[in-house]
Amino acid sequence: MAEAALVNAVELTVSEISQALKRVVEDQFDHVRIRGEISGYRGPHSSGHVYFALKDEGARIDAVIWKGVFNRFRIKPEEGMEVVVTGKITTYPGRSNYQIVIETLEPAGLGALMALLEQRKKTLAAEGLFDEARKQILPYLPKVIGVVTSPTGAVIRDILHRLEDRFARHVIVWPVRVQGETAAAEIAAAIRGFNALPEGGKIPRPDVLIVARGGGSLEDLWSFNEEIVVRAAAESMIPLISAVGHETDVTLIDFASDKRAPTPTAAAEMAVPVHADLCARLESQVRRIRAVWKRAQDERRNELRAAMRALPTLDTLLSIPRQRLDTASDKLPRALLANAHVHHQQFSRLSGRLSPQLLRQRTQRGRELVQALAQRGARAHGNYILRLDQRLQGLAKLLNAFSYKDVLRRGFALVRDAAGAPLHSVAAVAAGMALEIEFADGRVTAQAGDNPPAQSEDTPARPRPRKSGTGSSGQGSLFS
Repeated sequence: MAEAALVNAVELTVSEISQALKRVVEDQFDHVRIRGEISGYRGPHSSGHVYFALKDEGARIDAVIWKGVFNRFRIKPEEGMEVVVTGKITTYPGRSNYQIVIETLEPAGLGALMALLEQRKKTLAAEGLFDEARKQILPYLPKVIGVVTSPTGAVIRDILHRLEDRFARHVIVWPVRVQGETAAAEIAAAIRGFNALPEGGKIPRPDVLIVARGGGSLEDLWSFNEEIVVRAAAESMIPLISAVGHETDVTLIDFASDKRAPTPTAAAEMAVPVHADLCARLESQVRRIRAVWKRAQDERRNELRAAMRALPTLDTLLSIPRQRLDTASDKLPRALLANAHVHHQQFSRLSGRLSPQLLRQRTQRGRELVQALAQRGARAHGNYILRLDQRLQGLAKLLNAFSYKDVLRRGFALVRDAAGAPLHSVAAVAAGMALEIEFADGRVTAQAGDNPPAQSEDTPARPRPRKSGTGSSGQGSLFS
């Protein structure tokens, strides 16, 4: 009977039994909550989906997170992390096993979050993102302050109120979510957005940034522990102040920022000085400068007075020059007489050398020199005219040699038309054309008659008929 029952059982294909098992499992375990340790996590697949396993001391179950769900996770899975996940159990017919399709994932308790935070802190610190050498000095009095926070919370009001009390500055708020799935991406985008503003652009570029949020639990502040936010803060070229939570709250952005403030109000105090204190300090500096200047002036005045006492009096300075002047004035009459006497002697010697005979001799020599120069000039001028005349005769002979009139003197004639243009061939002459014929001794006018037919050079010329002698044959007699 048992064998008959087995034979009469419904025959199913492998796919049919797999689908039946899939329906049963999904109906029974449509929504489950599982706690376990992540194992075999290697990051998202090229498709964007995530595959790993959950295990405990005695069992193991495969897990999958679809791409769209994984992108919404605030806390990403990591190898060895103990988590609590929710989802549904299903089967994978390709390998005949079951798996959980995860819909939510969170660390298993506060200890897991702290362990994850500590591990992430060590990783980022090893890259040098928290080094003090990377920290920038905050500007003493920034013109523009950029604030990254929620526009509706009490944080931005506290910051604005504190800035107004201390030193009012221009504030630009970049509104972001400070909690939730998209908060980390928005905060990082805001920091990078402020840094991307150009100098002198339509929107002024801040001189300092404040990233602020009010207090909350570790889960509420987790967005400021995300790697994308920490890296954006470390890369910021604008000095950045982190003011997240209360004084006891510590997030990873505090280590990457240039300055950490215990509260958002304290961040505003760090960003600007107190206006009254600044004015008092400025007045103190002015008083000190004036006192130093006055003391320096007094010292210079005393030095000048001491130098004046060391200088000689006017009578002392002029006594020696006065004596020299008196001595020179006493010597001046005698010196004038001696000088005149010396010049008179020199004039007498020179006048003795001058005589009419000497002047006549010098005049005669000058006259002879002028005559000699005149004769030389006349000869040079004659030679120059002779050379020019010889050159001119040579050019005239050359001109006659190339002139057409020499050809006319040898018996030729030059024929021109009525306009005076030379004619070079018979073809240029038309019947009845007025001509001008130039001979060596003059010109005559003529008129062209009919042109005889041109005789080809290849046609032999006909012999002229001889004059007829006696007889009818026209042949001359050899004896006549």
